[in-house]
Amino acid sequence: MNEIKIDRGQTRTASLFRNGRNQAVRIPVEFELPGTEVTITKDGDRLVVEPKVNRKKTFLDVVAEYGPVDFPDIDDSDLLPLDEPQL
Repeated sequence: MNEIKIDRGQTRTASLFRNGRNQAVRIPVEFELPGTEVTITKDGDRLVVEPKVNRKKTFLDVVAEYGPVDFPDIDDSDLLPLDEPQL
């Protein structure tokens, strides 16, 4: 994975313009991102633009999409006790 490290001290003014009905930003070459897509996150008044990471979903990614799972309580009071192991 290509990790972009930008010194938070670097600042430039960039131009905003219209591209059809969308607002676009012209990114200066020193801030150029790899790939053809980005992920945009709104954080208060800030927009965070990050390169889109193309990776396969893991099992945990899929499980996380379902959110918390509530398991029902199981009443096992009617089960026979377990046999003691033979050591």
